[in-house]
Amino acid sequence: MRRRTGLAIAGAATLAWGEWLNWRWSRALMGDSGGDFEAVVVLGHQNPQAAANFINRWRVRAGIRSIAADGARGTRLIFSGGATSGGAAEAQLMADYAKSVLAFDGTVLLEDKSATTWENITNVIPLLEDVDCIKIASQPAHALKARAYLRRQRPDLAKRLVHADDYRPGEWMVVKPLLALYGLWTLRGLKADERKVSL
Repeated sequence: MRRRTGLAIAGAATLAWGEWLNWRWSRALMGDSGGDFEAVVVLGHQNPQAAANFINRWRVRAGIRSIAADGARGTRLIFSGGATSGGAAEAQLMADYAKSVLAFDGTVLLEDKSATTWENITNVIPLLEDVDCIKIASQPAHALKARAYLRRQRPDLAKRLVHADDYRPGEWMVVKPLLALYGLWTLRGLKADERKVSL
């Protein structure tokens, strides 16, 4: 009985840790911008199939739900990702999914050359120059890494970063501890001030 209780407590603590860490990452490196024109950048994931895979489909949904309800007319949805596996570009697959499956009819722009997160940011910068708010949608650790890269490349644009709706309590709960472990590994190169939470 004690062993079961101990396992249950450990399991609950692990889930809570994964939830907390993903929440924390989703709130780090935010600016304080506001305005009518926003860009939502959706980062692609390696996609060897002929259609958007599970992760890219989720990222597209997270990007679309990140669009401000009162600013939909002034929003551009930017899909970023090249053809890292020799097939179609991740950006194109995500755009196709957004339009054909989710019936998204807003402004869509593609950045289809990048193969890394650093390149994602480098290549979308020209599409962000004239917007008031910038949202980056991906899994929280990946989005934080991209925000840190934007801050390194263009600190002036990083001041325009605001929350994307890519973290929701309970969503992906069972795998969030694994995402947290992977995130700790991928974010090991970030400096302490690049992990600062903005509430």
